[in-house]
Amino acid sequence: MDRLVPETRSIAAVLTCTAGLSAQGRVHLVTIDVAAFYSDDEINNDVAYPLVMNGFVTKFWDENVLARTLSWLDAHGYQLVDLDASESRDITELIDRFAVELRFPEYFGHNLDALNDCLRDVAAGDYGVKTDAAGLVLVLRHFDVLSSQGAAVHVLDIIADRCRGAALIGRRMMCLLQSDDAQFDLPPLGGRRPEWNTEERLNGAREH
Repeated sequence: MDRLVPETRSIAAVLTCTAGLSAQGRVHLVTIDVAAFYSDDEINNDVAYPLVMNGFVTKFWDENVLARTLSWLDAHGYQLVDLDASESRDITELIDRFAVELRFPEYFGHNLDALNDCLRDVAAGDYGVKTDAAGLVLVLRHFDVLSSQGAAVHVLDIIADRCRGAALIGRRMMCLLQSDDAQFDLPPLGGRRPEWNTEERLNGAREH
């Protein structure tokens, strides 16, 4: 068996692989993608780091706080897909807007299973995300408008799962969820309950 030597890309961290040398003593390079967050990123004010530290769906209330966050992400090469849920009559219509913005293929089935399948492809970089993007940020504004619909949580659960899948193959993907309800709460998504962003984590910070 050839010895495997990891070669990292610009947005990858290092993993160590061990194996034996081949009879010819050849050394092979293996490219391993790992999400490039390091232990000091939180200290170095990387705004993206706390957005995925405790789960891949983060809640926002004040649109000014959201705007500052998006400005930083945009300046640092993230691709932003910004959707206003209040412009959709129901979850199905919102899913269709995902399909347009992320360039889902024509065979997209316009249902939750199809959304799951296509977001898996997006997470893998097959389509919908720019090849030079630092990561993909899905922004859902005024989501509380649709939250009473049963499928709303299922949509977020799918997004959380696909974001986690992206991280496992070295790609950054996250969802920022804005609500006009300062007490907006959700069940666990992908095994984690969504938290408020760091500026609005305390209840008092979500008051005018």
